[in-house]
Amino acid sequence: MSDEAKKTAKSGRSAAGKPARAASPGKTGAKSSAGARTSVRAPARLDVLKTYKLFIGGKFPRSESGRVYEVTDSEGDWLANAPQSSRKDARDAVAAARKAFGGWSGATAYNRGQILYRVAEMLEGRREQFASEVAAAEGLSTAAATAQVDAAIDRWVWYAGWSDKIAQVAGGANPVAGPFFNLSTPEPTGVVAVLAPQESSLLGLASVLAPVIVTGNTAVLVPSEKAPLPALSLSEVLATSDVPGGVVNVLSGRTREVATTLAAHQDVNALDLAGAAGDAELAKELETTAAENLKRVLRPEGDGPADWSTDPGTSRLLAFLETKTVWHPIGV
Repeated sequence: MSDEAKKTAKSGRSAAGKPARAASPGKTGAKSSAGARTSVRAPARLDVLKTYKLFIGGKFPRSESGRVYEVTDSEGDWLANAPQSSRKDARDAVAAARKAFGGWSGATAYNRGQILYRVAEMLEGRREQFASEVAAAEGLSTAAATAQVDAAIDRWVWYAGWSDKIAQVAGGANPVAGPFFNLSTPEPTGVVAVLAPQESSLLGLASVLAPVIVTGNTAVLVPSEKAPLPALSLSEVLATSDVPGGVVNVLSGRTREVATTLAAHQDVNALDLAGAAGDAELAKELETTAAENLKRVLRPEGDGPADWSTDPGTSRLLAFLETKTVWHPIGV
């Protein structure tokens, strides 16, 4: 070997003047002695599965009983384990709704409308998530599910707009004989137990929940038994919006079990049976139980699933309002 070659070898450089590199057998892209490039496969990630919880008093507790039940998609494939509410969970939800009622019913109608509009804003930002959940729950295409989500968002906006206008429909000045003003004004009924539709996991839910709370009531919501995931995700939106804790409480589980407890609860003022449509026996049983403390009951419309895409009108806004009439002498 010449003296020049020896100097090159000692300095660790090739004859071309480039640094000499040793092949690393454990490194991705290293070459073997045969010249073939080898690669190291990255380990597969484990799915981070979502843990769904109840929504009571603005918090996310697990079911008091620790029970869950399997939620599957339209093909019968597993989607998640949803919490199965107990009677204790129902009682806690009613207590939270009653505690929140004073502040919520005392807020101005304009403020309640702003808060509902904020919910719509946040739903708009999570359209893809809700479209995916609705598609899996109802067996819809992506386009059809997205249309359902858009309609649900529009429904929130629609009811938000009615917040400070419904009093003009339900109230007014009454003609009386005598020197008096006679004024009728609507007031919220109180705590309303809402059975959400079984077949429409988000649009139907929005159509029954929004009119209850925009008029100043607080709600204990029982979502669709077979498709509760959109409702449980909605509770995350409500928790991070301006809706005060306890105004909406979400109890997933067996509809009959939870609804029976709510219908018998003496501190529940009204009951919406939309989720009992198609089950005349359950609807009759709940209505009979609700009569024990004279709850106001909104019966399901028809024997089958309702078409929630139609114009909702004002019937559900008026369903859970009481009329207060005040007499005032003229000139005083």
